[in-house]
Amino acid sequence: MRKTYSIIVKVITYFFILLFCYAAISKILDFENFQVQIGQSPLLSAYAGFVSYAVIIAELLIVLMLIFPKTFLLGLYSSTAMMTAFTVYIYLILNYSDFVPCSCGGILEKMGWTEHLIFNITSVVLGIVAVFLYSKNEYPRKTVILSLVISNILSAIIILFLFLRSDYVIKQENNFTRRFLMHPVLKTKSIALENNTYYFAGSDNQKVYLGNRTMPQNLLTVDSLLQKRPNLKMDLHLKKYPYRKIEVKVYGNNYFIYDGTVPVISRGQLSRPETEVISYKDAFFSQIEIINSNRMAIRALSSTTKNLTLGLLTIEKNGKNGKNKVQLFPQLLEKQSDGVFDSDGNLSSDPKSSKVTYIHAYRNQFIVMDSTMKLQRRLSTIDTTTIAQIKVTSLSDGRFKMSKPALLVNGNAKIFNGLLFNPAYLRGQHEPVKRWKESRTIDVYNINKQEYIGSIYIDHYKDSEMSDFIVTDKHLYVIAGNQLIQYRLTNSLTKYFKNGVAENRIQE
Repeated sequence: MRKTYSIIVKVITYFFILLFCYAAISKILDFENFQVQIGQSPLLSAYAGFVSYAVIIAELLIVLMLIFPKTFLLGLYSSTAMMTAFTVYIYLILNYSDFVPCSCGGILEKMGWTEHLIFNITSVVLGIVAVFLYSKNEYPRKTVILSLVISNILSAIIILFLFLRSDYVIKQENNFTRRFLMHPVLKTKSIALENNTYYFAGSDNQKVYLGNRTMPQNLLTVDSLLQKRPNLKMDLHLKKYPYRKIEVKVYGNNYFIYDGTVPVISRGQLSRPETEVISYKDAFFSQIEIINSNRMAIRALSSTTKNLTLGLLTIEKNGKNGKNKVQLFPQLLEKQSDGVFDSDGNLSSDPKSSKVTYIHAYRNQFIVMDSTMKLQRRLSTIDTTTIAQIKVTSLSDGRFKMSKPALLVNGNAKIFNGLLFNPAYLRGQHEPVKRWKESRTIDVYNINKQEYIGSIYIDHYKDSEMSDFIVTDKHLYVIAGNQLIQYRLTNSLTKYFKNGVAENRIQE
């Protein structure tokens, strides 16, 4: 019987040596990919740099302990504890995560979630059996049981700690590690547009509206089945106003035509081409967002400070006769150097809540305001660029000019239903270069508190990357080149419209 016990222990030992050798070597040979996978883990992503090395070292140390007689029993305890840790890890993933999974590589990569869990549990049982059989006549059974309980509970506690701590760090104190949501959008269909100069003017649950920079008088309507409707040819009063940059926005049943360089704003009904001027020479602006039918957020250059400033334009009855109200809020944009380039960014308004956001282009900050432009909070993106990396030169005529290209951080972010969707320009830690080059990444944030929800990949269409996008209750629409692409939003994203909790998914 003793000989049989010895054979069983040897077989289990060889199994663990082979398992950990194979796992460690697979990770070493494909280390970059392994580190990327660790970076996507809900348990380990905040510590991916350290853990990627620690796991390999631990697996090789266990192999060495199993080879030498003096450390053999410690090796069996460590093997069992390691597999217990992996088992707890898989359990947490199956029950508390919904992010993109990764795997260990090699044979284990081919296993499904259930098979992997069964494999881990079986390995734990084999480890316990080997410990009992090897120490049967050398140590008291109570000592063996106590040692197994302590080592396995300790390993489980470490995994639980990493899960809770890493999740907090990623959401609240992110060190520029992205987590990609589990299939947040699914491509449904696409259609070709006449050219590549379209942009999104607005949307509702059934339709999206597209403006065209080369034909600004045309407003194209596309329904949720991607069926085009006849262009609405709007009356622009081209002979009356010296337009230089005409754009259109749609809100409710109205469309708004504007040019902040004139400055003029006209309004019309979606069913009619006729327009009326509702604002003329009230305030020059470089950006505008429709908060409601008579209130608009603007970005302007202050004539007093010469800095970029956010403001509020309120349209009164007969506003074109000079009765509109303009309020500027210079305290909203915090100056870092020149007050213009360092404060550059993008306005957006939420059609659901009428809240307004402004995201800085060259630093990791966005601000949230209510419908009266009262500051609610300043929040950070996951990028670590707190100071705009720009170099500005003062010209003799008093103007400022960038003397070298700036580090662009954030794109034209859009707010919808309490979430901010930000097309990011910088690659995060442990992200694969090839995937980054083949797509645009949209980072999603909760605007009600400092919380990073997760990220979305939007693949390029042929050689064209996303130039504009818009979010509705059920869809994400993208313009890439001359293509209008529709994606269906899935529950892994839409649940955050109702203040869900962000998680992540990866397989050990």
